[in-house]
Amino acid sequence: MARVCEICGKTTMVGNRISHAHNVTKREWRPNLRTVHALRDGQPKRIKVCTRCLRSGKVTKAPH
Repeated sequence: MARVCEICGKTTMVGNRISHAHNVTKREWRPNLRTVHALRDGQPKRIKVCTRCLRSGKVTKAPH
């Protein structure tokens, strides 16, 4: 479970890349993850969090 946000569970989505000639191949959209020091259960831990969770305030960063 490498590319998963530990707050919301957002993960890789798959779909098709379609060229102008309508050639179809598989592609991935990966979440924009950042490694941050945050408080989990009152303890500072290093977790992977998507930027939407960071921006919306779902993560409380640990003091340095």
